[in-house]
Amino acid sequence: MSGRDILEAPAARRRTEFLRAVARSTRLHRGLAAPPRTPTAFNAYLKRIRSSSHLGYWVLTPDGELGGVINISEIVRGPFQSAYLGYYAFSPHEGHGYMSQGLRAAIGEAFVVHGLHRLEANIQPRNLASRRLVRRLGFRREGFSPKYLKVGGRWRDHERWALTREDWRSRKAVG
Repeated sequence: MSGRDILEAPAARRRTEFLRAVARSTRLHRGLAAPPRTPTAFNAYLKRIRSSSHLGYWVLTPDGELGGVINISEIVRGPFQSAYLGYYAFSPHEGHGYMSQGLRAAIGEAFVVHGLHRLEANIQPRNLASRRLVRRLGFRREGFSPKYLKVGGRWRDHERWALTREDWRSRKAVG
C-alpha cells in the first residue's frame, strides 16, 4: 500500500465500524489509550479533529478495514510549529505493520503539507511496542514525565519522544 492508500480522513459514515473496532480492542487499549466508545464521544472526536489545531487519520488495512487511528493534536503555529502525535491500533490488526506505514505517511503530511517542524509522542514506559515503533521511525527519547497524562481514569507516567523535520528528512535521505 502507498502512503495515500493507507490513510483516510475520519468520517461519520464509518461510525458504526469505528465503534465496533474500539469495542473489540478493549483489551489492547486498556490503560494505554482511551478512544471514543459512544456515538456522542465519536461525534465530539470528529468535531475536535476538524479544528485548526488538530489533524486526524484512520489507518486502513489492504482490504479497507480500519486498522488504527493517528491524531496530531494541539498544533501550535508561529515560531513553534509543533504538535503532539497520538495513535493506536485496532485488534486484530496490531503487529502487521499498518501503523508503521500509516505513521510514516502521516508524519510526511505533517511536515510537508502542514508545515510542522516537530512532533512529540508521549508513551507510557510499559508500552514496549509503541516505544519500538517510534524509535524505528526516528524519534528520540527526550525525557520522562511522572503522572503526565490521565488515561483510563488514572494519571500515568510517560516518556517524551520527539522528531523534527530535519531528523525526518535525514532519515528519509538515508533509507
